Amino acid sequence: MTPQELRAFCLSFNAAVEDFPFSPEISVFKVRGKLFALSHLDARPLTVNLKCDPEDAIRLRAEHPGLIVPGWHMNKRHWNTVTADGDLPDQLVRELVEDSYDLVVAGLPRAERLRLDRS
Repeated sequence: MTPQELRAFCLSFNAAVEDFPFSPEISVFKVRGKLFALSHLDARPLTVNLKCDPEDAIRLRAEHPGLIVPGWHMNKRHWNTVTADGDLPDQLVRELVEDSYDLVVAGLPRAERLRLDRS
């Protein structure tokens, strides 16, 4: 997956926006103000921090050692750092991004979720 493909995919979700609260180099993708993906798109290898169910996070790290690791500078229980331009299939990376978005949306207040459904 290229940086452009990762950015486009993250922004394809309903109400997703790209922000730069930490520095101009760090893309933070949010839905309704909540982070679901974070990446330095110019870095090599290309990695992205993604929210993950804790049990799935452990399983994914075991299945893909070195390519999916505990989230860098994040809560290691709930976040993974995924190497997006390596040996992982692009489809798996897309699924992990989508899962992260869905987890964040599920944690939004009901009124916010309803607004997302209507837009």
